[in-house]
Amino acid sequence: MVEAVQDAGVVVTGAGGGIGAALARRFAAEGARVVVNDLDGDKAKAVAEQIGGIPVPGDASAIVGDARDALGGTIDVYCANAGVAFEDGGRGGPLDERSWEVSWDVNVMAHVRAAHQLLPAWLERGGGRFVSTVSAAGLLTMIGAPSYSVTKHGAYAFAEWLSLTYRHRGLKVHAICPQGVRTDMLAATGSAGDLVLLPTAIEPDAVADALFRGMEEDRFLILPHPEVAEYYQARATDPDRWLSGMNHIQRRWEEAR
Repeated sequence: MVEAVQDAGVVVTGAGGGIGAALARRFAAEGARVVVNDLDGDKAKAVAEQIGGIPVPGDASAIVGDARDALGGTIDVYCANAGVAFEDGGRGGPLDERSWEVSWDVNVMAHVRAAHQLLPAWLERGGGRFVSTVSAAGLLTMIGAPSYSVTKHGAYAFAEWLSLTYRHRGLKVHAICPQGVRTDMLAATGSAGDLVLLPTAIEPDAVADALFRGMEEDRFLILPHPEVAEYYQARATDPDRWLSGMNHIQRRWEEAR
């Protein structure tokens, strides 16, 4: 148990299913008061009813004020979990402007907007916790998904910046970077996800478990798939060799399509 979660006001965006729902369930089970956000109002309400939470449906970029009011004026933990993914970079090339626009807005700017609204109160009182659901793609990359890969790199970089800038003022930041997780998003990745992610995919509850272990140990980087640390090290140590390996996977994907 993470003692700081007891009776904490927690917001989880994109919590109508998948990782977000698992995070909401876990926080509620640990005694937190949880706002469940999702664009799909029915899904948000269903999860909230299951866990005794408060549904606040709507765009994740614009719900901080409503969520704060629903929690009685204070948000202690904000989980920036909502995300989008597109398979938009196969043989046709990397330019699908709509997917880039939506990916940038949801995967990066929603985090920036939330932090902008949360930071004044957190810094004034000397405490707060920002949890960013990134992806292993934010540390590595993902074949066939340029807008997802690039914006998840951005989400990770923003989480790093928050941590290095405000940790001495009481802000705790966690970046969750799983590989495949058995969610609707994984199903939507198509053949690329089947090749790269599905073989080692884990359940959403395993991601929540990894986050809570990381919070207990006060760790920034949360790796539900521990092997990602080795891949990340290999990428940094010998980028050309790593890129050649990824290109081999790309070619396997193209040949199978």
